[in-house]
Amino acid sequence: MEYFVYLLASFLAVMIVITLHEFAHAFVAYKCGDPTPKMAGRLSLNPVKHFDLLGILAFAFVGFGWAKPVPVNPYNFKNGKWGSFFTSVAGVAMNFLFAFAFYPIAQLVFQFVLPKTAGTYMSIFLFDLVLYIYTYSLTFCIFNLLPFYPLDGFRMVDALNKKRGKIYMFLRNYGYYILLALMFVHILADRIYLFAYIDLLGYFMSFAMNILGWPITAFWGLFF
Repeated sequence: MEYFVYLLASFLAVMIVITLHEFAHAFVAYKCGDPTPKMAGRLSLNPVKHFDLLGILAFAFVGFGWAKPVPVNPYNFKNGKWGSFFTSVAGVAMNFLFAFAFYPIAQLVFQFVLPKTAGTYMSIFLFDLVLYIYTYSLTFCIFNLLPFYPLDGFRMVDALNKKRGKIYMFLRNYGYYILLALMFVHILADRIYLFAYIDLLGYFMSFAMNILGWPITAFWGLFF
């Protein structure tokens, strides 16, 4: 039963985090002059509109994944270069800002709600839910900053740099497979000790979580 509660909390947290991420992409693209996301029904806070089954399951079980990409037409942007950049950065910015705003809510739940429900499934569910909403917001932000196609990090670089050198073409053509390999090693690292030494994705995520999480915990630590 506790495992089912964990899965439910994890799934709900994933849906919240991914929906906000994809809505931010659609909203900024629309504001920059591209009606494509609205026409595709992606200018919505309905999680079903952004649902990608494999990506959601990866997120729920591994801790990071993906959603259905928001369709955009950069030729519709009022300023092609900056429209593409702001659209790309919108998702990770939304995740970070939401993590920042949600942290005090999580602290209030930990300090005042959980003690009153201690020992119940509701307590387990609330603990997991608020913890995952915060951590998934940060991990999704960090994961999408990786400069591998088709992640936002690659799209940011692509928007600002129009040179198509060997490094760019390598990341464009093989970035997806590099991501799959990194994720596969990360999964194995949790189960086979030797793989922990080559878990590059795990090292990066832990390092970046500490860096990006520090200003949030430091600021709100002044009040809690």
